[in-house]
Amino acid sequence: MLKVKQASKIYEGKIAYRALSDIDLTIESGEFVGIMGPSGSGKTTLLNMIATIDEPTTGEILIAGHNPHHLSKNDLAKFRRRELGFVFQDFNLLHTLTVEENIVLPLTLDGKKVSEMKQKANEIAKKLGITDIMKKRTYEISGGQAQRAAVARAMIHTPKLLLADEPTGNLDSKASKDVMEMLESINQTDQTTMMLVTHDPQAASYCNRVVFIRDGRFYSEIHRSDNRQVFFQKIIDTLSLLGGNANDLSSIRV
Repeated sequence: MLKVKQASKIYEGKIAYRALSDIDLTIESGEFVGIMGPSGSGKTTLLNMIATIDEPTTGEILIAGHNPHHLSKNDLAKFRRRELGFVFQDFNLLHTLTVEENIVLPLTLDGKKVSEMKQKANEIAKKLGITDIMKKRTYEISGGQAQRAAVARAMIHTPKLLLADEPTGNLDSKASKDVMEMLESINQTDQTTMMLVTHDPQAASYCNRVVFIRDGRFYSEIHRSDNRQVFFQKIIDTLSLLGGNANDLSSIRV
């Protein structure tokens, strides 16, 4: 599904800054993979390149066998809208719209029929347990509900790849657990391929596999067995070896 081949990113300036060096990453169809590392390790740079927001300086990125960076500006915008789903830390919902209007936004941009949009929105709202807030504005709902709405918007067009950037960063422990259980359920039920960038070891423990990067380079990876608690502990152990400042890790929630 996703292949990152020898990808590097150098930001030019008075002093050139190398954010990533020769990263290789393969995510198979249906996998749920976490990316972790200290602040400044290159996690967000990697996410932005896969999201087609940024381009690699060298190397290439293939999504479903195609390199989206070769597309024209218009085709790239369509690709991003139709093939990728995005979930962010700050939800990125429009406050002037209802929850339902936010969820159907990708379909609106594609010119889908209103009846089709309503049907899809109702189906996904039922699945994610947010049917009762569909007519509310974003300022009338909790952070956990807002993130559920954001996940619904990301999933409504059945993307090939869902990219989540610190999706639990602004949530309390209960809402974080709910959102991660929901993402895990979507991954297992719909076989949606997912990549999660997070500082939170608890959130990462819901993934099938966690890849660690440090100073822009691949550091190591660990795989989850049946026991999520054991996997959580392995993540903590790897992070302690990885180093970084104490504030690089969110408060640990078990």
